[in-house]
Amino acid sequence: MIPLPSNMYVDRLMAELSMTQRRSAPSTLTLVLLTGLAAMAISIFLPSLPHMAEYYGVEYPIIQVSISGYIALTAVVQLLAGPLSDRYGRRPVVLGAIVAFSLATVGCLLSENIWLFMLFRMLQAVIVTVSIVARTVVRDVDSGPQATRRLSYIMMGMSLVPMISPTLGGFLSELFDWHAVFLLLLAFAMIVGVLAYFDMGETAQQINPFPKTRNQGFRVLIKDKHFISNTLISMLSNGAFLIFLSAGPLIATQHYGLSPSTFGLYFALTPAGYLLGNYLTSRLSHTYCSKTLIKVGSVIAVLGLASIIFVVNCGADMPSVFFGLMLFVGLGNGLIIPNATVRMLNVTPALIGSASGLGGAIMTAGGALLSLSSDIAVYPDSGILPITSVLLVCFIGVPFILSMQD
Repeated sequence: MIPLPSNMYVDRLMAELSMTQRRSAPSTLTLVLLTGLAAMAISIFLPSLPHMAEYYGVEYPIIQVSISGYIALTAVVQLLAGPLSDRYGRRPVVLGAIVAFSLATVGCLLSENIWLFMLFRMLQAVIVTVSIVARTVVRDVDSGPQATRRLSYIMMGMSLVPMISPTLGGFLSELFDWHAVFLLLLAFAMIVGVLAYFDMGETAQQINPFPKTRNQGFRVLIKDKHFISNTLISMLSNGAFLIFLSAGPLIATQHYGLSPSTFGLYFALTPAGYLLGNYLTSRLSHTYCSKTLIKVGSVIAVLGLASIIFVVNCGADMPSVFFGLMLFVGLGNGLIIPNATVRMLNVTPALIGSASGLGGAIMTAGGALLSLSSDIAVYPDSGILPITSVLLVCFIGVPFILSMQD
């Protein structure tokens, strides 16, 4: 097991932060902005990747590691974030992560070579902590359909970030350069940090000060078939988005010849579908069970991807077709992810943070492996069929894993 910090300086710092906190839950807006910050850290500079490769004088696959490597490192961060929030509380872990992320962003801005940039870019992965804690907070204060509904509202707000940020990042990159994108990211992090400091109370029902509790909790979770199956469903669904995230810029620029700003506009269609899917989840979660909504989401995604393959084989290979039909993949994800996440976190209160961290780590590590498969399958002359086929396999696997719970 990965050891948790236990020296007296860390304990004293966390205790001082805890002394300043209320016991009230943060507002939904605060949770939306926290998860939005984590999402923005991935998506806002996607249109700038080709320009960044030119700036540092490297091939595109090298700069692409700033996405796939970042995603892989977030898996490690999540293994620590969940147990740390169980041990020290939700509030101090969130505030510490925002400070560390802000410092890493400054490092990215000041980096004069690609390797120094990559170092600070990997350190930025600490911000995934705030997303893990945000969904943990939902399970601290709600359960069942109410938790699903609140989580879907948070994800609706969060989905606006990848709709807006790549477009905004593309325009900033064209008007100035990629440094302007990271300056905006730094400013947003500071604003969210101030809001979290004043609004986020402690929601953990009990805090486990001993690492032994965390180690035992991981063993319990790994043996839980319900937890593992729902985690794998979330992994496939989230991994599909990460595949699109990694391969999308190359397809847009090399296959379709789109500018960064135009790609940002097309890219927004998939998060728009995700927004709609989360809205439907919020409205339907009290009427239909979560398993039914997960099945419906997988069917919608499969139909969207199958339509892409059919239309392209008929000779209509256009960006409006590919990115337009990807909207249905986002819609399916919006039905799958919030329901599978709440089912994944249906554990004893003392292990909610650990479940969120371990589940997130499994989701992210699996997603990173799937993203690497897209790096292999997608190259300048590959077209869109390889990435579409990989996505199709992901969503076909969702109902099969769901059947493990019967």
